[in-house]
Amino acid sequence: MRMQAVSQENIRAFREAIQQSTRIAVVGHTHPDGDALGSCTALSLWLAGRGKAVSCIFPDTPADNLLFILSPDVKYVYFDADASAAEAAIRACDLIVQLDCNHFSRTEGLEPFLKASTARKILIDHHLNPDRESFDVVFSTPEISSASELLYWVLKAADGDFSTSPSAPLEMTEDLSCRAQSRHLMTIGTALMAGMTTDTNNFANSVFPSTFQMASELIAAGVNRDALLQQLYSSYRENRVRLMGYMQYEGLKVLPEGAAYMILTKDIMSRFDLREGESEGLVNVPLSIGAVKLSVLLKEDDGHFRVSVRSKKGTSAQQLAVRFFHGGGHENASGGKLFIGPDIANAQAAEAYVSNALKTFLG
Repeated sequence: MRMQAVSQENIRAFREAIQQSTRIAVVGHTHPDGDALGSCTALSLWLAGRGKAVSCIFPDTPADNLLFILSPDVKYVYFDADASAAEAAIRACDLIVQLDCNHFSRTEGLEPFLKASTARKILIDHHLNPDRESFDVVFSTPEISSASELLYWVLKAADGDFSTSPSAPLEMTEDLSCRAQSRHLMTIGTALMAGMTTDTNNFANSVFPSTFQMASELIAAGVNRDALLQQLYSSYRENRVRLMGYMQYEGLKVLPEGAAYMILTKDIMSRFDLREGESEGLVNVPLSIGAVKLSVLLKEDDGHFRVSVRSKKGTSAQQLAVRFFHGGGHENASGGKLFIGPDIANAQAAEAYVSNALKTFLG
């Protein structure tokens, strides 16, 4: 367990904040990935099991391929679909818990309402440089696989278990209430396992001894990892497979400096009828080339490109994202944006920009 991330002082403050609150907003970042969805869903279920009224709020509607992580027992609110409902949920709460993002800015449209709220605020995150001044309680360490793993250790330290009874661990009996409780725990555990698995690229990066310990404990408790992997990696549409092949053959550019990049334009996304989330994992593919130590994927959006950066150990994806893409993240997995207007004249100029950035960074 990462003890520095779950100090007893923080755990006491966490317990107190939960006990003194009745309406809680659980908040994740824009374009929610598996870690944001998994950690926010798990915490929402855990809080609801303690009789709290919980709203799970995201700036954007999740990608279709990740919807299986969501629970029918959680009230989800999406700012892009119903801004007034999201604003109302934040205004009504007396506690905000933000997961998997280190600043309010990563919640985009939710940011002004979160900043204006007088509710107590808790941060549970694993990214560098958290905005500590904006939160009353901060659980933060970059030396952990995911927000989902950090939340797992926080909840265990706070409760000793994920049981809906804070005073005793779950007893597996044939009693109906205990069976219902067991299902509740498995839903929480599966959400946490999904978040950790996606953020480590199925144990390929940002893995620590505590990560394997978490996975082992959840599997021992009954989480079906095989079924989870089927959902995560073997349930894509044909369109996604064809896009991956096309981008590797037609779109991949490899530089002699040891870097590679791909640019996913709106035209390509339209051609393959690509949906949100279906390009997940594409940025990792060039790293399978022995000479490539840094990989960048640009995905065109309205007025900007979303940028994903991955690297092998010894090369900093985080520093590239900070220097050239208004971003940041982890040492070997980061992201950012490239803006049309301030950074490049038009979308067609993106290739020259990323190529020069990589040559400059590695040169």
